[in-house]
Amino acid sequence: MPINFGMWRKASWELIKMDDKKEWEALDVVSKWLIATRSAVTTVTIYSSIIAGLLAWRDGHFSFLPWLIVTLGLFIAHGTNNLLNDYTDFSRGVDKDNYFRTQYGVHPLVQGFWTKSQQIQWFIVSGVIAFLSGIYALWYTQANPLVIGLFAFGALVLLFYTWPMKYWALGELAIFLIWGPIMIAGVYLVLSGQWSWMVALAGIPFGLSVASINVAKHTDKLKDDKKKGVGTFPVRAGETFARYTTMATVIIAYAVVIYLVATGYFSTFMLLILFAGQRAFYVIAVLSKPRPEGPPAGFEVFWPTWFSGFAFYHNRMFGGLFILSVFLDAVAYIFADKLPLSANWLGAIALGIGVVIAAYRFVMDQARKKKVTSNEK
Repeated sequence: MPINFGMWRKASWELIKMDDKKEWEALDVVSKWLIATRSAVTTVTIYSSIIAGLLAWRDGHFSFLPWLIVTLGLFIAHGTNNLLNDYTDFSRGVDKDNYFRTQYGVHPLVQGFWTKSQQIQWFIVSGVIAFLSGIYALWYTQANPLVIGLFAFGALVLLFYTWPMKYWALGELAIFLIWGPIMIAGVYLVLSGQWSWMVALAGIPFGLSVASINVAKHTDKLKDDKKKGVGTFPVRAGETFARYTTMATVIIAYAVVIYLVATGYFSTFMLLILFAGQRAFYVIAVLSKPRPEGPPAGFEVFWPTWFSGFAFYHNRMFGGLFILSVFLDAVAYIFADKLPLSANWLGAIALGIGVVIAAYRFVMDQARKKKVTSNEK
């Protein structure tokens, strides 16, 4: 079967819907894996690892090969978890009767694309590759006790996230810890050989952004989960509290970045993340109201991902700007003696340029809308 690089790119960027088994069988191995593991979402793992790598580079600890092996291993481990998640929920009867999970993307088991034994085979192969990456990290760090502990913690979450953690309303907390302070500080630990609480703190904003997607998704499927006996945080806390918790994760993510800039850990380059603020306002506005019973006009294609759709939309920009900001901060830190101005002044100039561009785009958009309105009249 031919390699479909276009599908690789598409599956890495958006959740794929597919009903034709022949179309599925015509896909190459990588395309199937990317679709089945929902790689459009698992790319958050790569974001976390890039952030860790940039922080290590800033502090003089970066090495490309170890970073690449660990990053690929974590990405595959995340996909492995999703394969196990689908297998467990399918086996327990959760993913039946048009359940939320089956509505927004391919579910090979529910749709009959794979048998349960085939799903297990894919899980084992993926798990072995991820495990080998973990072994490499242990070898590279000379079996650092902290790395061993993080390796064990990650393995436990991978195996027990779907059950029982998600049923005990612990899944959302695990998501925040794993993709925020633990993964970012953990990759930094592998590269530098030392644990940094400041790096862990710097990982909190992105971890909160990822957790906002997870809590929002569980809020979207609260009714389905309640019927199935899946005790996620929104099921146990209720929709209103879950919505406000998600809003808090978005707001606190920005607050932590501002704190890190104010205390001097980051330069003002990090304030570039504020340009994701418009999307943050969208998320907060949507979360301020109960979930509609059906898709509002114009949002049919995105349904049933309502809260989670907006949270994911925000995370994409927030995560991208976070990485860009850390990169610019690292460059300014490393080459400080060769730059004409301090990192804070350069960051302020970058913010000013960003404001001008944003204002220009706003004016052009308003003019375009006005022109469309006048033409309609």
